[in-house]
Amino acid sequence: MGSALAHSLEEAGHSVAIIDQNKESFRRLGSHFKGRTVTGVGFDRDTLIESGIEGAQAFAAVSNGDNSNIIAARVVRETFGVQNVVARIYDPGRAEIYERLGIPTVATVRWTADNVLRRLLPGGSQTEFRDASGIVHLVEVHIDSNWVGQRVFSIEERTGARLAYLTRLGSGLLPNEKTIIQEGDLIHVLITQADLERVEAILALPPVAHK
Repeated sequence: MGSALAHSLEEAGHSVAIIDQNKESFRRLGSHFKGRTVTGVGFDRDTLIESGIEGAQAFAAVSNGDNSNIIAARVVRETFGVQNVVARIYDPGRAEIYERLGIPTVATVRWTADNVLRRLLPGGSQTEFRDASGIVHLVEVHIDSNWVGQRVFSIEERTGARLAYLTRLGSGLLPNEKTIIQEGDLIHVLITQADLERVEAILALPPVAHK
């Protein structure tokens, strides 16, 4: 993951530094990587300074250890004042705790399981993001096939959920008043946990049932 992130960021025009305890791991970056490589522990202050953390805009802790990642994320945010920080966490329970403490996390196991289930069991909805309080969710909702051909904002009108965006042919799309739902569209809405079951029930039926 670290090498994939590094190359993506470089391709986007950013300068990148990679920290790893094992210098042999840097081989994964390939010869075309132009960033800085620093051998050391990701939460060690001297190592972070050597990597240029004092001038960094963002930091991602994506090692294989939950404890190391969360410690590194906290040190970078609390000691060096970097605001754009994210930690990869394997334990979903820990990830939710750290999210509530204001530390953005990516729960690898939960994310993978959710995406597998989304393909195995296409009904219902899948939460893609929740705010730190756990109240507001960004959810991919599944709709009855009869919604195809309807204006996308009719979902807001009939459910009260806030339409965030839709995914069409693998690409994100910000809809406008003229956008029509097409077959294969994935609908993403902002909603409270309390309203989720009601909205799911509405979208699971043809829209004519709610006129």
